[in-house]
Amino acid sequence: MVDTRAFLPVSTSDGSNSSEPPANRRKPMKVQLSIFFGLLAVGLLAAVLTSNNGSDFVTGNEHGSLASSTTTKPEPLRPGSRGPASGVSEKVNLLVGKDNENTVAFSWNNSMLSWQRTAFHFQPEKNWMNDPNGPLFYKGWYHFFYQYNPRAAVYGKIVWGHAVSKDLIHWLHLPLAMVADQTYDTNGVWTGSATLLPDGKIVMLYTGSDTEHVQVQNLAYPANHSDPLLIHWVKYDANPVLVPPPGILSKDFRDPTTAWLTSEGKWRITIGSKIIKSGIALVYDTKDFINYDKLDGYLRAVDGTGMWECVDFFPVSKTEEKGLDTSVNSLDVKHVMKVSLDDDRHDYYTIGTYHEKNVTFIPDDTELDVGIGLRYDYGVYYAAKTFYDQNKNRRVLWGWIGESDSEAADVQKGWASVQSIPRTILLDKKTGTHLLQWPVEEIESLRLNSYEFNQVTVQAGSVVPLDIGAATQLDIIAEFEIDKEALEKATGSNLTFSCSSSGGAVQRGALGPFGLLVLADDSLSEQTPVYFYIAKGSDGSLKTFFCNDQSRSSEASDVNKEIYGSMVHVLEGENLSLRVLVDHSIIESFAQGGRTVITSRVYPTKAIYGAAKLFLFNNATEAGVSASLKIWPMNSAFIRPYPNLENNSQ
Repeated sequence: MVDTRAFLPVSTSDGSNSSEPPANRRKPMKVQLSIFFGLLAVGLLAAVLTSNNGSDFVTGNEHGSLASSTTTKPEPLRPGSRGPASGVSEKVNLLVGKDNENTVAFSWNNSMLSWQRTAFHFQPEKNWMNDPNGPLFYKGWYHFFYQYNPRAAVYGKIVWGHAVSKDLIHWLHLPLAMVADQTYDTNGVWTGSATLLPDGKIVMLYTGSDTEHVQVQNLAYPANHSDPLLIHWVKYDANPVLVPPPGILSKDFRDPTTAWLTSEGKWRITIGSKIIKSGIALVYDTKDFINYDKLDGYLRAVDGTGMWECVDFFPVSKTEEKGLDTSVNSLDVKHVMKVSLDDDRHDYYTIGTYHEKNVTFIPDDTELDVGIGLRYDYGVYYAAKTFYDQNKNRRVLWGWIGESDSEAADVQKGWASVQSIPRTILLDKKTGTHLLQWPVEEIESLRLNSYEFNQVTVQAGSVVPLDIGAATQLDIIAEFEIDKEALEKATGSNLTFSCSSSGGAVQRGALGPFGLLVLADDSLSEQTPVYFYIAKGSDGSLKTFFCNDQSRSSEASDVNKEIYGSMVHVLEGENLSLRVLVDHSIIESFAQGGRTVITSRVYPTKAIYGAAKLFLFNNATEAGVSASLKIWPMNSAFIRPYPNLENNSQ
């Protein structure tokens, strides 16, 4: 039975309760510029992703060292872009060869494609998935909703998939939570957020794409709050509750955040948008999630960052090792603002101070402002969303890991995209400038018997195989110590290092690269190096970089082979440390306790099943390193439909 009671009292001018639709629900006039923007949108984000110059190929010679040979340069990929009326995250991964001729797709066989499916990352049984939506913990269950096309492995009319778990690892698929069946969401039930009210009720705000492709905000709630599975959802009968305000284009108004309480007892949300090329976060207050007051100004605005989507805003503790409810605001907290940039498809965050009365957020360092500074993840990771897990007093982060192969390959295998392993988020109290992301502790329940390697010497220019058997499902913790004498003797340089443009793992320097070769075959014809590189300046200063080189990850021509990475802060007295989760076609890498994180999708053709191996490598010219590792082969998670559903939900 549908619970029709109001969420919160609805105030009117005469003090009575009302459910009449407010004036701000009026449908805006059709924007004349929409045709113009539609024609331009196909090429809006077109850019060519290139790997390195393609002239070097890391391989193992008879002495086990790194050598070079010539290989074919991978064909660049055209990145995804929004179509005239499409949603937030569709994929248009077209191959572009010379003179803009289409490249012939690689001949994938079923064995290769079957291997790509992950073993312990969440994904539906089939078809397309993108943004995480409305995660929460309710009556003993973790609930996860996600953008989903139930009809195909490509982007289409998006609905909400739904799954539940007791531990964030093993998942049970439930029926679709919401479908595109109303005028205000007929072109897509897009990204939204859940707010858990003090009385235990849940409200869900989500973006709908209406009959004219106008982005509007809608309210939904469980039909039966006593059902722990929350199977049935009701859309408010007077949706939409918000439409684009004056000055905001009809396709630039989306992704409402989880609401937080103000000191006046009102609920506050922020919604992503833009004005010309400036990304902005609009702010609204509400008492009942039906009537809204738009506040003056913006929570934050940054010139040149383009459309902000999937905005997230939450507190982190300066003193405690635990997460905080979204409404917490005191002198003991900092606030984090995160945005997903539609222009480059990356998630950026900054740490700062929230001023409730002024309705503003001020970063601690404007050079690390929203959209121009730090990223959650320097690889394939987008549309991230956190929630406060009151079950374990932690803030948990979800992120969408898209495909970087061709759309043709997705269609052939019948599915596209996965979600990251949920991560906890804490303020890095040692730096004060970064967040620490770490896989939730429950992932350790999948660990099998471990392999340990202590103080393994890896000489400059060498590769060391690690005898652990098949290496397609792993949890690796490693620590590296570089030779101090070589560190002192190395000559500094004024050259600027960059993971993406400095040649990858084959490019040798005095102090790097060194690390792991994952998903590699015995001949090293396919390999994905996860590594550190230390750059020494002419003044003797050291900068450490954490990189992930996909340029030799696959012999296929229709996959992205970019080199990812960024600088990672290494404090005095710290050894270099990393953790790597390998799950078939996904590699999630965490450096220095999670200060810098990289996620990659890789698609080997040879380094699969029992042929996937793990190696240590050191391609430095001068410095040896010592490595200590603990490696766990990982069991598979149970991700399947909920059994006997009719008997478990009334």
